[in-house]
Amino acid sequence: MTQANTPLEYRSQQHQMNIFGFWVFLGAEIVLFSTLFASYFVLEHNTAGGPAGQDIFILKDVLIETFLLLTSSFTAGLAIHSMRSMQKRNLIIWTIVTLLLGAGFLYMEINEFIHYVHEGASIQTSGFTAAFFTLLGTHGAHVTFGIFWISLLLVQIARRGITEKTASKFFIASLYWHFLDVVWIFIFTFVYLKGMM
Repeated sequence: MTQANTPLEYRSQQHQMNIFGFWVFLGAEIVLFSTLFASYFVLEHNTAGGPAGQDIFILKDVLIETFLLLTSSFTAGLAIHSMRSMQKRNLIIWTIVTLLLGAGFLYMEINEFIHYVHEGASIQTSGFTAAFFTLLGTHGAHVTFGIFWISLLLVQIARRGITEKTASKFFIASLYWHFLDVVWIFIFTFVYLKGMM
């Protein structure tokens, strides 16, 4: 593959190593979330007389959260396409849309947590709620961090333009964002849908 055909973020050996290093980091993140899922599966039926998932989960709200986060993954992909096409304006627009969708997801999740607490399901209620809030809270904290990280990169791209360095950083941040969407698919399937049955 010639230099011209190589994606901008892969054109230097340092940037290739940075991207590889981030894949290794995502491996550690997989271990973290696997541990949280395992804890949840062990504790999901330990309700201590408190509410279970089928008592508190609201499918409509969870579907909206899922739509927001998965759509943000699509718009993040459009931002990467714009970056590789050297379309700075489109990159900025699609990234802002991605961040707004991520913020909408967080807003819905915070409201969901408030609803659960009003229903008598706080983190101290039972093993189930402790594992549930820990898993979802960790994911939500990662989404929050991703929004701040990508926002800072957006400022950098607005000032410096699309360069090999900014492209590499932005690509790595997009990998992080897509990873969080994959984690959410597992949460949606094995926490919410399974919990509603």
